[in-house]
Amino acid sequence: MTEYDSFVGGRLPGLRRSAYLLCGDWDRGDDLVQKVLTELYVKWARARRADNLDALVRTMLVRRFLDDRRTGWTRRVRLTDERVETPAPAEPEPADRLDVLAALSRLPARQRAVVVLRFLHDMSVDQTAEALRCAPGTVKSQTSRALASLRSLLGVSTERGRP
Repeated sequence: MTEYDSFVGGRLPGLRRSAYLLCGDWDRGDDLVQKVLTELYVKWARARRADNLDALVRTMLVRRFLDDRRTGWTRRVRLTDERVETPAPAEPEPADRLDVLAALSRLPARQRAVVVLRFLHDMSVDQTAEALRCAPGTVKSQTSRALASLRSLLGVSTERGRP
């Protein structure tokens, strides 16, 4: 097994989960992960020397997601009536999972990316800004707007997070 295979094998479930949260769809998330892993394979000789390979791959994932949103993924891919079911990872999920995912899917792409990077991957404001190629202030404002939108969509008041 190569070093690349080992890396991908250990990170694939987390990458799929991140891609799903960004896209709101398992199939599109898998397509996104496949594109990123293909890019990573091509650049592996240089990428493997990165100080933080996980951060590099997360950055690649988010940037590819944002690029696909800008270029209209649905206009470039022909969809068929046939749907192949992809099983979700076997992980315990909270009861509110569907509501949170629905609310997350209603956020604009950039706000969704900020929420996934900041709260799923526990990245700092500066790390998120670097991944998104924007200023830290932009990350803070996008985070604030995203959280306000999520609270509103989920019916959560700002007072101690209670409905």
